[in-house]
Amino acid sequence: MVDSSSSGSGATRGAPKLWLYGGLSLYAAVFLVYAETRAFTPDEGYHLLAAQLIGAGRTPYIDFCFPQTPLNAYWNAAWMRLLGGSWQVPHLLAALFTIGAVLLTADYVLRRFPVGGWRVAGATAAAVAIGLNGPVWVYGPLQAYGICLFGLAAGFRLAVRAVERDEWLPSAAAGFCAGVAAASSLLSAAVAPVLLCWMLYYNRAGRRWKTFAAFALGISVPFAPVFWLFVRGPRQTWFNLFRYHAFFRRLYWPETTRHDLEMLTAWIDNGQALLLGLLALGGLVYIVRQSAWPHALKAEFYLCAWLAAALSAEVGSAHPTFTRYFLLTVPFLAILAVAGLFALSRAFETDRPLWPVLVVAVLFALGLGKTLYERREMDTWSVYQRLAAKVDQVTPPNEPIFAMEPVYFLTRRTPPPGYELSYTHLVNLPPAEAALMHILNDAEVKRQVQSGMFATAYSCDDEDIANYGLKTRYKQHVDMEGCTIFWDRSR
Repeated sequence: MVDSSSSGSGATRGAPKLWLYGGLSLYAAVFLVYAETRAFTPDEGYHLLAAQLIGAGRTPYIDFCFPQTPLNAYWNAAWMRLLGGSWQVPHLLAALFTIGAVLLTADYVLRRFPVGGWRVAGATAAAVAIGLNGPVWVYGPLQAYGICLFGLAAGFRLAVRAVERDEWLPSAAAGFCAGVAAASSLLSAAVAPVLLCWMLYYNRAGRRWKTFAAFALGISVPFAPVFWLFVRGPRQTWFNLFRYHAFFRRLYWPETTRHDLEMLTAWIDNGQALLLGLLALGGLVYIVRQSAWPHALKAEFYLCAWLAAALSAEVGSAHPTFTRYFLLTVPFLAILAVAGLFALSRAFETDRPLWPVLVVAVLFALGLGKTLYERREMDTWSVYQRLAAKVDQVTPPNEPIFAMEPVYFLTRRTPPPGYELSYTHLVNLPPAEAALMHILNDAEVKRQVQSGMFATAYSCDDEDIANYGLKTRYKQHVDMEGCTIFWDRSR
């Protein structure tokens, strides 16, 4: 039943609420420091390079291969022109979006959880489950994960509001937020139809056609760059958004099925994933079978379950898939997990939420510590900054270099056509189509390297060094950070 006792309302005031806001502020500060110092993954290199190229006037799909929806790249390009072209700018933006997603989710629990005495505690638990989640912490400041998390959380909040009002604006805003997420990464595309169907089914005010039209209008706005690119180059847009993912993404993972099975079962030995999943499942069972909560409120928790299921089905069907993709489900699982934690405390006949929340917080903090400890020796941007500085030192201005995306980005040297995304070098297309898509296959890359086209080359792969004949192609080289930089071409 709904608890509206005075003790419950008092729990959302005074010291407990101050502790919640203080904890959220501390989390945000530490997370921002991490985002600006340690956050890194090699894959983000081509996202940042794309933003840099856009800022220089080039167009994704039309001028270079970029198999992603482009909104986040345009967003980063705009801010990098205002605040500078360093990697810290996109990290800051993504980290702020991630923090926003944590705040939106915690605030939802604080406002909507039906048991008054559990509102602050539940909001704290939800914030911990998201903010200290290993993949969210590691990847939230990177690529499009932050903006997707925020768009999904905001879209959920607005959809809940839209069904209660006979207004078009909340529905349009929900569509806009879902569109922002999908237009930044298609990994979040499943959320839009779920939100729309839920809003149409549970609509309690106004007409459904108005809801549908407003949602469609809202979602179309973030996709304006995609529509514009499709008009300019329909074949290139189709290739980057659909064909590449359907046929060529798996080339770098020849045993895709085995890889996917390993990713889909990785939760078995992941304490955070197990705890979050079990609490969320328990919360859903409690809401369905035991709670006497209002039907309209139950529907909001059911929406969380549908969103988590739809996202899991979508990212789980990507070939190859990766465990980090599932971080998009975390806000919705966290809301259900609060209900699960409440049900668990009732099973142990305790109405005091302090200890259950404290135990969950400690377990998530330990899980995050384990994740960061396991990543302690992984590269950061400082490694590539040293490599880029050496490349700049030995390379004359305006001379081409053979490098990977992070070094192209840091040196601000425009890669030759076809080198904007190294993942495309295993793609074999007819020559005319390859030229249209700005793709070079590995044989053409090898020919160009051996022709002496590049003033400087670097590689961290011994097989590539031998295959391209870099040691005979260049007179000088230096080993750095597990890689080798070659310069001074042989004539």
